[in-house]
Amino acid sequence: MMNDAMKRGIAEARRTMNQNDGGPFGASIIDKNGTVIAVASNTVLKDHDPTAHAEVNAIRKAGEVLGTHDLSGCVLYATGFPCPMCLSAIIWANIQKVYYGCTPKDAEAIGFRDDFIYRFIQDGFEDSSILDLEELDRTQCMELFEEYAQANKAIY
Repeated sequence: MMNDAMKRGIAEARRTMNQNDGGPFGASIIDKNGTVIAVASNTVLKDHDPTAHAEVNAIRKAGEVLGTHDLSGCVLYATGFPCPMCLSAIIWANIQKVYYGCTPKDAEAIGFRDDFIYRFIQDGFEDSSILDLEELDRTQCMELFEEYAQANKAIY
């Protein structure tokens, strides 16, 4: 029998996929009690937002529902293995368990590719043809960072 959280993610992905809002990606998040608190899909095309992946959209919804950015104890279900951006968002949200349906190879087989991003990270961000990263105005930016640190504001 299919997991309910995964079933809901698949249904939401299919709905938005059929509306041409985004790819075949859906995600659900359950809280510590096993209650589904967020269901979302990929809305990259609809929102004109390359960050509107299902996992990120679900994290945003779960944060609103729980009133916190800290989703410790929650579990994420995704129709596909999370991309590097989504993996980072999941880790930042303190989600420590993810169930996924399709593998990166499955996504690649239908045209979705993350391998070049993993290579870029693995190679130390050196390939400027992918992204040119250059430090600029560090002194002024450090002043801002130091102001934040001295104000004893939340670290997350």
